[in-house]
Amino acid sequence: MKRLTIGAALAALLGSAAWAEDVTLQLKWVTQAQFAGYYVAKDKGFYDEEGLNVTILPGGPDVAPTQVMAGGGADVMVDWMPSALAAREKGLPIVNIAQPFKSSGMQLTCLKESGITTPADFKGKTLGVWFGGNEYPFLNWMGKLGLKTDGSPEGVTVLKQGFNVDPLLQKQAACISTMTYNEYGQVLDAGITPDQLVNFNYTDEGVATLEDGLWVMQDKLADPAFDEKMVKFVRASMKGWKWAEENPDDAAMIVLDNDDTGAQTEAHQKFMMGEIAKLTAGSNGTLDEADYQRTVDALMSGGSDAVITKAPEGAWTHQVTDKALQ
Repeated sequence: MKRLTIGAALAALLGSAAWAEDVTLQLKWVTQAQFAGYYVAKDKGFYDEEGLNVTILPGGPDVAPTQVMAGGGADVMVDWMPSALAAREKGLPIVNIAQPFKSSGMQLTCLKESGITTPADFKGKTLGVWFGGNEYPFLNWMGKLGLKTDGSPEGVTVLKQGFNVDPLLQKQAACISTMTYNEYGQVLDAGITPDQLVNFNYTDEGVATLEDGLWVMQDKLADPAFDEKMVKFVRASMKGWKWAEENPDDAAMIVLDNDDTGAQTEAHQKFMMGEIAKLTAGSNGTLDEADYQRTVDALMSGGSDAVITKAPEGAWTHQVTDKALQ
């Protein structure tokens, strides 16, 4: 049974006579600590305090947040900036209204026995890559390295990686995509020790792009009522994120309470929340212009593998976060 906190109970009591505004949030992936701030905000009554009735829709391998948004299935979505900007260039007018994640957790994790010690050693190797929008930072990186992704001897062979670490464990690939807060922990749980691995963090390599941000349909912000609803949503969500940073183990347990699949474990969610807190640290929800420009520059580089062909205009706004911080 999900726990009902005192705060949530009080907020529900005080707001029972008021009409709550519905908000539907589409997550990028399944219920896990990557999204702890939203589950905390709901569990602790932060959304109730703002007069919001928030429905959180888990994602998964068959769920594309941009498609859900395009179809009107969500008011707001969590997505990485590369896939969001790629969708925007293709005609979906979405805009970033908040950026809870300040840092990137994406990396390539390689078996040391493969002989890879630097990015120059990628040539001729098989690398596991996530698709569905997650491939864009990788393609940009390979473009900057001058490595083709067509399997040629002077390039790399791309293995379309499922959302697991099997290709590394079964030695089908020299390196696989991992997140510091998720798959890297799975590799360690499988019995491989850190000294058997070499990690290439996208941030350290200068090719990191912004990850989990909040996006809405741009035209909806012209409606003052929707704009104000998003202000309330961002304010409560960031309150949830800061609480999760300060109480990582408790936040992990709240996530577990909301995992209807029963697939998550306490140990892994606590590990994940500890790593996630490092990525949200320093963010008050405002999208930093320098971080945004770095992401755009990265996505436009890489020659034929460039993710976007021109600088997007109007892809982010502070109108929501500025009001939320008042």
